[in-house]
Amino acid sequence: MHPENDEKPAGHAGDRRVFYFNAGFFRQRRTRRIMELAGYPLRLGKPTADDLVAVWGHSPYASRGEKVAEATGAGLIRVEDIFLRSLFPGRDGEPPLGLAIDTQGVHFNPNTPTDLETLLATHPLDDTVLMDRARGAIARIHEAHLSKYTAFDAETHAPDPGYVLVIDQTRGDASVTHGNADANTFREMLYYAQEEHPGARILIKTHPETNQGHREGYFSGTDENDRIRLFTDPVSPWALLDGAIAVYTVSSQLGFESIFAGHRPQVFGQPFYAGWDLTDDRHPLTLPRRGRRLSKAQLFAATMILYPVWYDPYRDRLGTLEDAISALEAQTRAWREDRHGWAAYAMRLWKRRPLQKFFGRYEALRFAADTLPAGPRPAMVWASKPEVAPEGAIRIEDGFLRSRGLGADLIPPLSLVCDDLGIYYDPSKESRLERLIASRAELRPDQQARAEALIKTLTKQRLSKYNLGDTAPALPQGHLILVPGQVEDDASIKLGAGAINTNLALLEKTRAENPDAVILYKPHPDVEAGLRTGQIPPEALDNLADMVLPCTNPADLLDRVDEVWTMTSLMGFEALLRGVKVTTTGAPFYAGWGLTRDLGRIPARRAARPTIEGLAHATLIDYPRYHDPVTDLPCPIEVVADRLASGTIPRPSRANRALAKLQGVFASYAGWWR
Repeated sequence: MHPENDEKPAGHAGDRRVFYFNAGFFRQRRTRRIMELAGYPLRLGKPTADDLVAVWGHSPYASRGEKVAEATGAGLIRVEDIFLRSLFPGRDGEPPLGLAIDTQGVHFNPNTPTDLETLLATHPLDDTVLMDRARGAIARIHEAHLSKYTAFDAETHAPDPGYVLVIDQTRGDASVTHGNADANTFREMLYYAQEEHPGARILIKTHPETNQGHREGYFSGTDENDRIRLFTDPVSPWALLDGAIAVYTVSSQLGFESIFAGHRPQVFGQPFYAGWDLTDDRHPLTLPRRGRRLSKAQLFAATMILYPVWYDPYRDRLGTLEDAISALEAQTRAWREDRHGWAAYAMRLWKRRPLQKFFGRYEALRFAADTLPAGPRPAMVWASKPEVAPEGAIRIEDGFLRSRGLGADLIPPLSLVCDDLGIYYDPSKESRLERLIASRAELRPDQQARAEALIKTLTKQRLSKYNLGDTAPALPQGHLILVPGQVEDDASIKLGAGAINTNLALLEKTRAENPDAVILYKPHPDVEAGLRTGQIPPEALDNLADMVLPCTNPADLLDRVDEVWTMTSLMGFEALLRGVKVTTTGAPFYAGWGLTRDLGRIPARRAARPTIEGLAHATLIDYPRYHDPVTDLPCPIEVVADRLASGTIPRPSRANRALAKLQGVFASYAGWWR
């Protein structure tokens, strides 16, 4: 049991040594690391009565450790996979995101007490914060289509609704044999599913390990007839549960998940989730240890929050359920979007290696010539060059928390956005970001809390898109308006700026509307570096800006100004996060939602009214993809924010820096590499 604080986990080994006799522990580095962090560092040798022996559940090799423990008097702990494990099964070599470390038994064996059963039977489970966390986590898991293993396509269509779902398991699995069930139990379950739902279709859901050829199930093609169908398609379990009129299970985890999908499953075994008044138990446990009436949130809180030992793979430390969900969301999204590979268009040479890290984890990208068709692969294209790719190509662009350094200096990005509808800076048509913002007009409590925490981190750590610049100097007294300069040939200006489309015109408009204000002008870093267009003659600046702030950290400025006036700059969005008033003259993605004063032409479709937190959730959490430069894993935004705040980001190579200097020499030919 893991109390999720700085104290040692309950059942911590303390000064007791922990020995193992399963080769699996030796091979699985992640498992050993989680055990060590949980206070159970594993070692080889001969234990004494003062020591502990760790075994893997009731696996065929657990008997070795059990015999040693019995012979020496050592204590026994049982380790098992937890219920939100990984992208692929452990048999495919995928490391877990957590473990069940049980000092009494193993959760799927009802014949002896377990730590999980004790939690469910005796823990108050009445803390409001805990229950809110449980409800939020249930919603997140459902929304992201997560399960024990997540390598399935959430977009694959489930069968037409109205079927009875019968859940198969792997033959001889310990949760079956130790759950007081056998092959006859599965036959009994299939019989009653037909008997109790005459005329209904019966769908037998096979186990993922059966589908992948690892282990045989209890049902096979011989069980099919005109009414019964063996279902092997890699459909989301949540989509499958949503279409079922009844769920029949022996002891499958899918039966546990069905409770949170709104079902009261018919249970023919004796799994950990039976006996708490949330299931119809065909072979009920006659044990006084169970019988307490629990709510769904209570069952989930004990099973998924309090019982497991969760691991944070990015920071190499124990984590929370929410950490595990965030990690699995990011890694699952990458697999679902990238597993078929990509044909990539309009990708400059220096971008290709970072793009391979982002999108080539499961199948290497192929960088297509402008004239080549994508072939069977989906296509992606850099958003400013859509004309060179096949129709329907996904558009790629830098994200909003990009790096510590400029793209024009060839610094690789930590975030990229992928848009299948348009692109966020083009208001002429709907983008995926627009749709996400509209969907976040109302947030669940967990989404609200996550967005609030993220905004607090970004503002406290003074993080921005590029995270460059010096501390701002002393500023004049008065009503301070910050005008951020932009790259005038940038696509966001060409497509979204409208009538005011130069830095000079923006300054003139700002001064005309605010004659008595103190106007601060911050040139764009790419323009300052001489890499892009957008310079204003000094004599013009003298008449319009009270102060010019070159090489200044924008996050430092935003903490000290009263307003921001902008065409389409991301600094307008960053200002909103900090509670600064924003006026837009164009139609940036954050305009038109009731959060800004808009002087430009805003698309009528932006009718939703999200809060700042809703805008932040859509823009920073939902829309981009993030890559951790330390572990090379897909990651959530919080990890990238930590890396940027701490500076633990690998420095660009010498070749990269040399190429950046060379491009400065030939800045007028920037189109070659951009």
